[in-house]
Formats: sequence, structure tokens, C-alpha cells
Amino acid sequence: MDSGIKPKTKAQPPPPPFILPLNIAFYVCLISHLLAASNAPIQDCDETFNYWEPLHYLTHGYGLQTWEYSPEYSIRSWAYIVIHAVPTKLASFLGKSKTWEFFLLRCLLASVCAATETRLYATISRTLNPRIGIFYLLIVAFTPGFFYASAAFLPSSFAMYTSTLGLTAFMDWRYGPKTGAAIMWFGIGALLGWPFAGALITPFVVEDWVLAYYSGAFFETFKRYLDGIARCLLVLAVQVSVDAFFYHKLVVVPWNIVAYNVFGGKDRGPEIFGTEAWHFYVRNLLLNFNLWSILAMAVAPLLVIQALFVRQKTTKQTLLRTIPFVIPFYLWFAIFTLQPHKEERFMFPAYPFLALNAAIAFEIFLSWFGTSDTKTLVGKIPPQVKAALILPIVLASINIGLLRIVGTVTNYRAPLRIYDALQNQSEVVGSSKTVCFGKDWYRFPTSFFLPDGAHAKFVKSEFNGLLPGEFYEGREESGMFHGAWVVPPGMNDRNEEDLGKYVDVRHCDFLVDSTFPNTSPTELEPAYALDDRWEKVSCEPFLDNAATSLLARTIWIPDIEFIPQRHRRVWGEHCLLRRKPQPKSSFGYLPHEKLGINELP
Repeated sequence: MDSGIKPKTKAQPPPPPFILPLNIAFYVCLISHLLAASNAPIQDCDETFNYWEPLHYLTHGYGLQTWEYSPEYSIRSWAYIVIHAVPTKLASFLGKSKTWEFFLLRCLLASVCAATETRLYATISRTLNPRIGIFYLLIVAFTPGFFYASAAFLPSSFAMYTSTLGLTAFMDWRYGPKTGAAIMWFGIGALLGWPFAGALITPFVVEDWVLAYYSGAFFETFKRYLDGIARCLLVLAVQVSVDAFFYHKLVVVPWNIVAYNVFGGKDRGPEIFGTEAWHFYVRNLLLNFNLWSILAMAVAPLLVIQALFVRQKTTKQTLLRTIPFVIPFYLWFAIFTLQPHKEERFMFPAYPFLALNAAIAFEIFLSWFGTSDTKTLVGKIPPQVKAALILPIVLASINIGLLRIVGTVTNYRAPLRIYDALQNQSEVVGSSKTVCFGKDWYRFPTSFFLPDGAHAKFVKSEFNGLLPGEFYEGREESGMFHGAWVVPPGMNDRNEEDLGKYVDVRHCDFLVDSTFPNTSPTELEPAYALDDRWEKVSCEPFLDNAATSLLARTIWIPDIEFIPQRHRRVWGEHCLLRRKPQPKSSFGYLPHEKLGINELP
């Protein structure tokens, strides 16, 4: 007989949070970064001259040398180059082209970057909130900032990898604090990469010792720091040994970098290479991260509002535990905003913290906006309406980032493409030829794009700073890599021009030149590409920045008819030229004697 009483049912547990499997997360990051490795142009000539060229010297015996690698100054570490020279040299044994070595190393860097990001993603998902992990993954995979930084051969990118691992270690307290490993990762980034990246560890150090003070665990904390410092000292010892081998003297390169940049004195230091306004990084981060940069800046006030008024948790951690995770980005941004000399790559080490901050801020916003409490105005909005409001904003942010990536690649990829034709020039392969650069000196990608035996040279242009020289290639001295310890002529740390770095254009077999429709040639920068003494071997479109609107420079604008003319991209040409056989007397360029430029030996 039915009693009419329904049996009690157990409350259904909430569905488990969505967690993307680690292998899928890794593949998402890897595919994104491999696309960067194979397509991203080199955005900073410092990457070419201070890292790719020394690497080319170690692996192929010659290359361009900047003043930073002169033993007189020694503010670049050969240990950092050696780390990358090992896989590059192994790749050369496969008999492929040098260009293949270039892209293979880039792909290796992309893979390392993806691996570090996957580790941090896993720790964020487990320690904070799985949704924060998904947002973090979204940022690192689809923003221009990570696209540029992920596969760049730069110490700042290297420090970004190690900062990611250091943050992971500090965040993961399973089975106890991992302070020793965290200090080691930040230390490796500061020693082998960029010394200033060590500042990012500061909030975590403060947190550790504050906890030690209140818990009385001074001895345990001291042991963990002793462990981390010992690891860093071991890394430093290896670095000093490697640098001593190459420079033939005892040097501590991290200290030399700090000494020059901070204590350089009058007419020295980074300011002589240019300064920028205080809002440079605000604009740069908006370009490279758009919505996410705003959220990264907003996370601190959002956390305070949440703690004081909303009293709603969005992470598994307390507010005090979350604060050390969000402070490093603010600290880094403040330090480098105060510096007069600013460059985009200086932000790279802080990118993992920017992504984390933005992900936390977005989760806080969604938890407020997604509330189902009908006592609040927001809670009365149907979920479908909320999704219709939020999704377009997120998709717009992603698409703007992708449009910027496509725009950068299509606008500036010419320097990575024109040298393919040079590989097929039968008279160049296996011979000693010169490929010269005038006003386009800073667009030279690297000697990895030149055939074996072909050397990059410079001809005089309107630029009046110090250009790179060449590593000494003589064979009479004993010892390996003697070009690293022989003091090169004409170097200085004041960016003063040395005319000995130039050759006369008559000695150039090939020449790289850009032509823009709205730029007039000058005596020192003639339109070589339009001169009948040169013939075009290979030309690629190159964006004319001066004649292109801000919108078309910022994102990709398709070259189709209905786009207003004022918003279309304006193109020039970036060309590899070959000199036609001509009698010496037929050249009408500025005489080299007038410039004080010596003949080639």
C-alpha cells in the first residue's frame, strides 16, 4: 500500500569543474608557439646581433660581433649562447641548410615555452581554480605578446620560461613548500638570462619570511633558502667557468650587466640608445594583450573589493596567499616604467604574471556577473543574456589579438623570405661573397640565412651609431674560439660611430635595400633597388609605416576594394640585389676615401 510519503533522495553533488587534460593544454600552447617559430619576424636587432650572430660564430666559425662581446666590456654571457649552440650544432650534422638550423632552434624554444606553460596551467588549476587555469591558457595561446616572446632567442624570453617555473614552484605547496626549486629557477633566469628578472622573486621572499615570523619556523625557512642559494651558486660557478674559457679572464657577467646599466656614468648606460615616455608600456601592453592587460592591472582592486564587500571566494586560496601571486607584475611594471630606456622585450619576464593576474581578474568578474542570487540586480539577468554579453567581448579580444599577429607577420616577414633565392645562387654557395646592408642594417635577420662562406657587411648610411664588427677568424693562435677573447678594434660602450665598420659599396656582391614610395633617397641612402647597376634577385612586400594609417599598422587589414583608401596598407619593397659586372670607374656613389672607409683586405 502506498503511504504517499516519497523517499528522501540524496542531494546531487555539483558537477566537477572542467579541466582541460594536460596533453591537450600542451598541444594548444605548442601549436601556437610553433606558428610563431615558423612565421614571426625578428622584431629586435638586438636578438640578431647579440645572440644569433655569436651563436653562428660558435657553430660556423664566423659572425658579427657587438661591443658587448668584446673582452674589454664582457657584458654578455657565452654560457647562454653555449646552451643553444649544443642543439644547433647537433642539427648541423644532419646536413640541412643553416636556415633549417635557425628554425629548428626556434621550434625547440617554442617547445620549452609550451612545456613551462603547461606546468603552470596544471598548478593553477589544482591550486587556485580550474577556470583560472583555462583563462590563463587562453591568454598564453592567443595573445600577440606570447606569440612574439615564446620563440624569441632572447635572455628576456629565457627569463620568461624560468619565471614561469619559479612561479609554479612557489605556488605548489603539495607535500610542503618548494622554495629551493623556486629560488633556483628565478636564479637561473637572473644569472644566465637577465639579472633584473630576479626582482620578480621579491614578493615570494617577503611572504616566506612573514610566515616564518608568525609561525616560528625560521630554521626550516632558512634551510630552504640555503638550498636554493646553493643551487644558484653552482649555476653561477658553471657560468663563470664558461665565460672565463671564452673571454680568457675571470668575469661575472651578471654583475657587469648591472654595473653598466645602473652605474654606467655619464654618456653610458641604456639611455644613450633612446628613451620613451612613461606610457610606453601602457600602450605596448594594450597592443599585445588588449582586454587582458586591463584585467591584469585591475586584479588588485578587484581582490580588495571582493574581500571587503562581496565576501565571495573565487580561488581555493586566501587573500593573503593570493597577494604574492599578483604583486610581481605590478612591481615589474613600476620598475620599468620608471626607466627612461624602454623596449618591448623588457616586459617578457613578467608575461606569466600578467596572464595569471588577468585570469584571476576575469574569474572574479565572472563570479560576480554570473551570480544566481535573485536578491541582486545582476542575479535577475537570465544566464543566456549574460552569455550573450560576455562571449562577444572575449571573442573580440581574441580576434583583435589574432588580427594583430597576422598583421605583424604579413607586414614584416620580408627579411625572413628574400634570402631563399640566395641559397640557389650557384656562384655564392661555397664561395666567399659579401652581402651588404645600408639603411636596412637593423633588418638583417642573421648569418644563418646566408650560404656558408657568405659574410654580412655594412655600407655607410644616415645611421651614425656604432655598428657590429666581426669575430676574429685568424687561425694562427692556439686555442679554441680565439675570436671570443681577441680584443676587436673600434669598439666602445658609448655608441660612437666607427668608420672602420663599413666597406665601400663597390666591394658588395649582393646588397639588401628597401624602397618606399613616399621616401626620398639621400646621398648616403640612394635607391639602390632602382639603380640599373643592381639587379633584383628577390623582392617581398614590406609595410611603409610612414604612409600607413595607425589602424592598418596595428591590425591586419585585408587589401580589398571596399576598404577605404585611408585605412589600407601602403607597401614598399624589401629586396635582395645582385651587383651587375661594372668597371670600377662607372660607380657614382660617394667615394670611400671621403668617408675614411678602408678597402677590403
